[in-house]
Amino acid sequence: MISDSGLCEDIGRYAVMSLLYEVSASPKPGLVDRYNQGAHKDMDIFTFMASSAALPYYFYKCARQGASFKGGDLEELFGSLRCIGLEAEKAMFKATNGVNTHKGLIFSLGVICAAAAYCMKAKGNEYVKAEQICETVTRMTRGLCLRELISIRKSGGLTHGERVFEQYGIKGIRGEVEDGFPTVRLFSLPALKRLKAMTEYSFNDILVQILLILMAKSDDSNIAARHGAKMVEYTQEYARRIIDCGGMLSSQSRRMVYEMDREFIEKNISPGGSADLLAVTIMFDLLDEMK
Repeated sequence: MISDSGLCEDIGRYAVMSLLYEVSASPKPGLVDRYNQGAHKDMDIFTFMASSAALPYYFYKCARQGASFKGGDLEELFGSLRCIGLEAEKAMFKATNGVNTHKGLIFSLGVICAAAAYCMKAKGNEYVKAEQICETVTRMTRGLCLRELISIRKSGGLTHGERVFEQYGIKGIRGEVEDGFPTVRLFSLPALKRLKAMTEYSFNDILVQILLILMAKSDDSNIAARHGAKMVEYTQEYARRIIDCGGMLSSQSRRMVYEMDREFIEKNISPGGSADLLAVTIMFDLLDEMK
C-alpha cells in the first residue's frame, strides 16, 4: 500500500502534468500553445512552463492537507487551503514576472488535490472514482458562490469573475467547483476516455478536440470578461460547427481549427475558462489511471 507521502506526491505530480499537457496541446484557438501566444501579448508557452515548475510543492501541500484532515466539516478543509493558494499565487507571479498564468487552476486543482487525497486516505490510500472526488469537492465548497458572488458588497473594484457574474450571471470556475465540475463529469471526461480507447488518434489531437467540446458546452467567463455574453454564444456555436464536421479528428475539418485560431487571435478572444476545464479534465483522467 502506498504511503501518505507517496500518495500526495503522486497527486501533486498529476496536477503539474495537467498544466503541462494543457498548454502543450496545439492548436488551441486564442490560447497559448506550442505554435503561438494566442490572444495574449504578455505570455507564451515558456511563461506557462516557468509557472508550472513553481507549483509542485503547493499542490503537494494541498494533497497533504486533505490526507491529514480529521474534522467532520469539509468546509473547514476548504478554508485551510486558502493560505496555501495565496502562497502558490505568489510563487506563480514570481516565476512569471507578474503574469497571471494559472490563478484559476491553482484554485481548482488545489481543491481537487485535497479532495482526492482525503477520499483516498479514507479508503486506505486506494483508488477512488472521479465522481466521489467531485462529490467531496461539492461538500468542501458548499455556499462558495453565495459568499463570493451572489452576496457581493464591495467598496473597491470587482474581480473579473465577480464583474462577469454581476453583468451576465455567469458563475465561472466557482460555479463549476461548487457543483462538482458538471461540465467535466458529463461531457469532457467521458469524451476523453472514449477517444483514448479508440487508439487511432494522437493524444494532442484528442486534447484539442476535448477543448472544442468544452468551448461548446461551457459559459466561458474569460470570454465574457473581454467581450460580453454575445461572444460566449458565438464561441459556443462556432465550436459546435467544427465538432459537427469532425474537428481535430478529421483531416478535412482540422483546417477549421486553425482558422478559428487565426480569427480568435485577430479578435482577441481567449477561451481561458475552457482551457482551465481542459486541465481539470486531464487531472481527473490521470487520477483515474491510479487504479
